[in-house]
Amino acid sequence: MAKTVKLSDIAQKARVSTVTVSKALAGQKGVSLKMREEIKRLADEMGYVKSHGVSKEQNRKSYTFGIVVAERYLEKNQSFYWQLYQDVSQNAIHKNGFTILEVITYEDEKESFVPKIVSEQRVDAIIIMGAFKTDYAIFLKNNIKIPLIFMDTMDPSENGESVVTDNMMGAYCMTNHLFEMGHSKIGFVGTRLATTSIDNRFFGYLKSLMEHGIESRKDWIIDDRDKEIGRCDLDKYFQLPMEMPTAFLCNCDLTASLLIRKLMKEGYQVPDDISVAGFDNFLCTQLIDIGITTYAINIKEMANKTVDLLILKLENPQYYAGVSMIAGHFIKRESVKLLGTSIPFI
Repeated sequence: MAKTVKLSDIAQKARVSTVTVSKALAGQKGVSLKMREEIKRLADEMGYVKSHGVSKEQNRKSYTFGIVVAERYLEKNQSFYWQLYQDVSQNAIHKNGFTILEVITYEDEKESFVPKIVSEQRVDAIIIMGAFKTDYAIFLKNNIKIPLIFMDTMDPSENGESVVTDNMMGAYCMTNHLFEMGHSKIGFVGTRLATTSIDNRFFGYLKSLMEHGIESRKDWIIDDRDKEIGRCDLDKYFQLPMEMPTAFLCNCDLTASLLIRKLMKEGYQVPDDISVAGFDNFLCTQLIDIGITTYAINIKEMANKTVDLLILKLENPQYYAGVSMIAGHFIKRESVKLLGTSIPFI
């Protein structure tokens, strides 16, 4: 009995991936004409017969999702967006789809560059992953004519379509925890107007302060990054005040890690002298060796929701996705000290 020819057999012969063979035989985008013809020739030559016993996922139409992200989010220590990209890619594969990543430089952003995966028509839908400058985000929204969803950032348009974590309530929860641990002098670290996520986390911090009858102090609100480029800079920013609070809420765990390094350099001990809380649940173990109390983002659910909504939009062109808020959860670690009795709400 003749051996059944599999996609992997053709892939080995053609010296390409099984995914490339699958896309070529299905007539999908992402394979050159020359390679497509070569794969089809090999398939015929080897006696490949397409299986009709397909699963529900295999029977679903395959889509290619383009993911557009700013270069600054994939730099050293920026593991959050790499993980988010991996989860979206895995989710797409499970739903018979594929992903292509395009990294946008700061120069591309300034010059209102249309991503190549869009201009070359290589994808069926687009995910904007992470924040861009508002004018560039609006430019993308207005110039991309295929289904599009913003992920981990808000769509700036009036009828926005986004999948985001509940930034405001997450930061509110974290600040409440600091009050519960006896802290009433609480600072915030994050450059306002740098991203919508930082702004919303700052609003959550302010909401908690107001509900505890505490006024915010300007000198306890510290910048962590360049507003234009968005890169964290420990030397240029993270300027500590003359009178220190007993705790800081940081807009993300990378910022929390950098702040802890700064505090230790200045002779402070964390959490004995200063407590530090973060956001994201992406620990920068190469920067510090203390566990950060944080608000964990549900990345897998964000990825799943984004892919599902894009498939709905592709299959139903009039479908409006709206804004999906994905709840996270609180994680207690070693970076916050019990200072005294809980500070009550007013």
